[in-house]
Amino acid sequence: MPLKTTARFAPTGTVLAVATLLLAACASTPAPGSRSVSIERTTHGIAHITAPDYEGLAYGVGYAHAQDNVCQTAEHLLTVRGERAQFLGPAGTGELGLGRMPNPQIDLFVRAHMDDAALARAADTDPEVRAALRGYVAGYNRYLQDAGPGGLPEACRGKPWVRPMTQADLSRTTEMSMIQGGLAALAGAVLAAEPPAAKTSALAPVVDPQEAAREVARLSFNNNPEGGELGSNGWAFGRNATQDGRGLVLGNPHFPWSGTNRFWEMHLTIPGKMDVMGATGGLSPVVSIGFNKDVAWTHTVSTGKRFTLYELKLDPSDPTVYIVDGQRRKMTAKTVVLPAESAAPGAAPAKKTFYSTEWGPVVALPRAGLGWTSTTAYAIRDVNTLNTRSARAWMQMGRARNVNELRTAMGRQGIPWINTIGADREGNAMYADLSVVPDVSAELLKSCAPSPAAAGLMNTAGLAVLDGSRAACEWKRDSAAAMPGAIPPERMPVVVTQDWVQNSNDSFWLANPRIAPPANISPLVGPMGVPQRLRTRSGILEIESRLAGSDGLPGKKMGADVLRSVIFRDKNHAGEIVMDDLAAGCKANTSALTPDQQQGCRALAAWNRTSTPEAKGAPLFREFWRKAKDVPKVWRVPFDPARPVVTPAGLDMATPATREAVFKALGDAVAALRTAGFAPDAALAEAQTRMVRGQKVAIPGGDEFEGVLNKVESQGQRVIGANGYNINYGTSYIQVVGFDERGPVAQALLTYGQSSDPASPRAYDQLAMFSQKKWLPMPFHRADVEAQRVGAPVQLAY
Repeated sequence: MPLKTTARFAPTGTVLAVATLLLAACASTPAPGSRSVSIERTTHGIAHITAPDYEGLAYGVGYAHAQDNVCQTAEHLLTVRGERAQFLGPAGTGELGLGRMPNPQIDLFVRAHMDDAALARAADTDPEVRAALRGYVAGYNRYLQDAGPGGLPEACRGKPWVRPMTQADLSRTTEMSMIQGGLAALAGAVLAAEPPAAKTSALAPVVDPQEAAREVARLSFNNNPEGGELGSNGWAFGRNATQDGRGLVLGNPHFPWSGTNRFWEMHLTIPGKMDVMGATGGLSPVVSIGFNKDVAWTHTVSTGKRFTLYELKLDPSDPTVYIVDGQRRKMTAKTVVLPAESAAPGAAPAKKTFYSTEWGPVVALPRAGLGWTSTTAYAIRDVNTLNTRSARAWMQMGRARNVNELRTAMGRQGIPWINTIGADREGNAMYADLSVVPDVSAELLKSCAPSPAAAGLMNTAGLAVLDGSRAACEWKRDSAAAMPGAIPPERMPVVVTQDWVQNSNDSFWLANPRIAPPANISPLVGPMGVPQRLRTRSGILEIESRLAGSDGLPGKKMGADVLRSVIFRDKNHAGEIVMDDLAAGCKANTSALTPDQQQGCRALAAWNRTSTPEAKGAPLFREFWRKAKDVPKVWRVPFDPARPVVTPAGLDMATPATREAVFKALGDAVAALRTAGFAPDAALAEAQTRMVRGQKVAIPGGDEFEGVLNKVESQGQRVIGANGYNINYGTSYIQVVGFDERGPVAQALLTYGQSSDPASPRAYDQLAMFSQKKWLPMPFHRADVEAQRVGAPVQLAY
């Protein structure tokens, strides 16, 4: 039998280890109330926070963020405490990892995973980091105190689950952010892991390789075919590519429009020490995407793997015993029982026994062929578990004076799952994937290959599985790595240039196609020589046409005004590369087409091949391409690794089976629009809108599979509905930053506004600007802050 512990949880409190750290930190802290922080608001509620130290800045951030998002934060604290079912009911759902799960399942996973004592031991010992985290907690709690239970927004007014934050709570929110691209994304697989009954076959079910690939991709951070994946565009230009010879940066993250991954704009100043502006997500006291007087940077989700699976060889007499180097190892079992209050009346509370190994928790993904049988099981090891280094990295980035210092700031490997694209005022540009990736070489993948079916998942789905029956298959431990088991920065891809770099969530391979990619990079960082997503191709083509002077604009350099216009052109790259062939096919086969197919041909012939609000036929193309892209051998020109930016392309309308499937997709798209109540030639503005204070606002942009740089998505929606598209993902905080002799010249936009409270005037108050392709000048300099200031500053003693 496995080693077993049983845990029944009371409301989360601060453990002794955390308290000890806090007491030590407070020993040298000035008396409460002896310092003050200033919070000013400018147009659209951007918070400008000034304090003498990091504790004060974070105090102001925690307070001001709560003014806009207190209910969102309070609910997230329920999530990381494992108390959703207890307070929000067992029938409800919540966000975890990359999707939604029932509340009891979230609570079970969180209570099994979170270890306050381990988080306290792993906590960053840097005094400024600890002061900032302490300040954030105090600032949030100060807001709860000042507002009182009756002064909160309707969603959480008077609710018993709105409670003060603890340091342990904040540590848990960081942990949840770190693992959301790995272990949390596979939370369902952790919950599904059950030891097989004695009668269970020793053989895993035979699974179709394509089905296995789809199942694994569905869990991917940036390769989910159903949409809702985190993504981004990041471009940086050096002196050789800009009009003024200074650096220039575009940041365009594609993130959720709800939940704690929402961005929030802020400007943080410690006089004489730091002055940084931009946005942050989650419960964070630091700017994560932004700029100061010398540098600007953004992030994109990296292709790097955050975990590997280990294939376990089990003792045939006991499926909870696994073998390593011939030695029997007992799994550790932990039984979690939710509080009685979490169950429906008359029902027993949810209960689950979790199993763990030296490699990590046991998981089960039967649809991917990774089930738990009497002879084989699988465990997951996430490299970002207990990663507490991110706050220090972003603090140092906020003080960086050039791209080399940006690079140095990331050297302790606190940046969990993202690339960094940046430029400085001296005209240097940088692409860097200095995220945290397991140190697994191509040689280790080969020498530690598991069963053939599991090993094949690396090629079909990008899932690395290692042999867990040999201790030699542990990740390499390089002394140069700050994170144990992670690839050290010296072996991660970085490109610094005076030309340009870009990333749209493909690998480092084509950061700049004219620059040779870094060599000897682990396959777990990302692939080379594979088809690129359409956004990557579109972005490279836009950049190269501008610098070649072939885009119809004067000159051959990139300027901030041009860069702002490029991202909002809303070119539909899928349409650009397939519509000529579809139009020719329509013309050649008119008499053989059904009425719906003929209608579709006419509507798309008039479409302007963009995803702008006025584009008639844009919804029809989206529904057509949603299905047609998956037609076998749909491309007329196959992928050529020597021409990755322009291939694959075209529609193979000469092959009868392909032609028939393409026209069927077109007819089905017309039918889908009709069912939803839209004409085939409906404009995007008819189908892609949001009501904001009684006014319908059109939302520009297209879905991931359409290759529109300005990506917007309807997570969970697989076809157009009666209300069109419910956009809840995509372009969020967007910035274009250049420099002049004074410092940054920045314009930005936050599509959904500063507040998640629907009743707030700051909720979606910038969406109309997004719809009209307008930008907001960022008030970085003191005179600009004063010119845009709204209301009186708030002074808080701490």
